[in-house]
Amino acid sequence: MMPIMLARLVPAIVLAACLAVSPAGAEVFTFPALSGGDGPEVVIYSSLDERLAQPLIAGFQAENPEVAVRYEDLLTGEIATRITAETDAGGPTADFAFSSAMDLQVKLANDGYARPTDVPESEAWPRWANWRNMAFALTFEPAVLVYNRKAFAGRPPPSTRFEMVKWLAEQGPAVHGRIGTYDIEKSAVGFLFLARDQEHYPDIWSVVRAMGTAGVQEFATSQEILDRVSDGRLFVGYNILGSYAADWARNHPDVGLVLPRDFTVVVSRVGLVPRAAGRPDLGERFLGFVMSKAGQTILAEKLRLPAVSLEVSDENSARTMEAALGAQLRPVPVSPGLLVYLDQSKRARLIARWHAALGGK
Repeated sequence: MMPIMLARLVPAIVLAACLAVSPAGAEVFTFPALSGGDGPEVVIYSSLDERLAQPLIAGFQAENPEVAVRYEDLLTGEIATRITAETDAGGPTADFAFSSAMDLQVKLANDGYARPTDVPESEAWPRWANWRNMAFALTFEPAVLVYNRKAFAGRPPPSTRFEMVKWLAEQGPAVHGRIGTYDIEKSAVGFLFLARDQEHYPDIWSVVRAMGTAGVQEFATSQEILDRVSDGRLFVGYNILGSYAADWARNHPDVGLVLPRDFTVVVSRVGLVPRAAGRPDLGERFLGFVMSKAGQTILAEKLRLPAVSLEVSDENSARTMEAALGAQLRPVPVSPGLLVYLDQSKRARLIARWHAALGGK
């Protein structure tokens, strides 16, 4: 069993930002240039909460004091829709897009809505994390098993899918309704985790059937699951996004984490510079900063989003996890292979099989 290593909690840098609401309904935050002049502005569309993004913006502006930042906090689907619509209308769109929807970001690049970049760091970037110098994985976030420590007093929690099935069978009625996971119809990351489980573990459906027999509870968000694990309403949460789980565990000592020993799926947030960017040079400059050692260190230490860069040796980084876990980690490649998850007929079949394995839930 390998618990996740947690980075030290570092207070976020507080920036002076003006909040507005765009016509599309997104929250828009403006960060004036540190130089105080009327310099250029980089426009960012991102699904990362603005509060979490503040340290990245501060680091970028420290190196680029003449550049103002317009940060639009959007849902993942809204990012793809805005970039597509604005490009098709012949106008400018964001200079940089950063999203946790790996499939939608790759679709933008594959459909011609992203441009190749000339970022020095791309030469040393892992091959799985770079598609044609257009779409880059910028974080390294594993799917973990979370558990209530009190529920496992005196015994270790399951550390493989086989051990979880065995534990459910042994405990029987005592754990009925005490296991939770994502509702794959409502959670994009939950759907992606299940799809990757199926690819890496042909017997995954026996695991799903065991969870169905145990009365698994399904939730749309990580927070709903983590909240219930921390107070004991759930004993185990399966396939939970590790970055959220690690952050939650820092403030909830009854929550433990395990990276499954049989295999651990890893997903990433993907960044790209849109083809119709108004200032592609600034978008590329922001991408370069996020990929730099300084930007990746901010991701790992301040945002607690594990870094991809092998230059970062913080405990909350791909380099450290790969050194400890090796082939156990199965990162999702940034490639057109992700587009299969957008095929509506295939998606419908996987969801139908999920419900059937759960026993009609």
